[in-house]
Amino acid sequence: MMGIKPKAAATLLVAALCGLALPAAAATPADGRDILARLQKGTPVEQKAAIDAGRKVAQFCANCHGEQAGARYAELPNLAGQHPLYLLNQIEVFRTGRRLEPFMQGLGKALSAEEKASVAYYYANLPATPSVATPGPRSAEGGQLFARNCVRCHGPEARGGENFPRLAGQQPEYLRQTLKRYLKGGPERIYPPMTAAVMALGEQNIEAVVASLSSLK
Repeated sequence: MMGIKPKAAATLLVAALCGLALPAAAATPADGRDILARLQKGTPVEQKAAIDAGRKVAQFCANCHGEQAGARYAELPNLAGQHPLYLLNQIEVFRTGRRLEPFMQGLGKALSAEEKASVAYYYANLPATPSVATPGPRSAEGGQLFARNCVRCHGPEARGGENFPRLAGQQPEYLRQTLKRYLKGGPERIYPPMTAAVMALGEQNIEAVVASLSSLK
């Protein structure tokens, strides 16, 4: 969060939505998953209404994450194209303190179940654009490393799912910082399976994986 201008502080409530893979907790009436489940089976009119509502909830996010959820700050994640259940789960783990970040905890407590479901659905339906237009020289190598170390959780095209974030097209610096935090340990990134995967990858190969993921469509 260092280096963010004071006027953007309020928008940092969602700055880390996509940073940690954690198993989904049991659904509760307040977390929005029951609403999202109904919404995903709803009519086109209902789904459009939810996207419109989510856009309103997310207006303050644009100062950090951009109008189309492409993050304006290199160390923050893009939210477009994330699985809606993954986003809901992240709001919940922040709300309960399983991840320690005051802004995010405040967000989880402030939003209603309807707001959580609509904002997650809104982000999930935004088109994801690669952060890097042209693959770097190590991108092919990084793709092979990803296939060996990461595909089991994040999927063959790095699109993630309910419990793991979409990595395809993410910000290079965000990917770089996150992988190094898992490797070195610390309060921001505590998830032993991910630490084991990054250790198996090796610090010397992080840049290759970043080059591959940031340019994936």
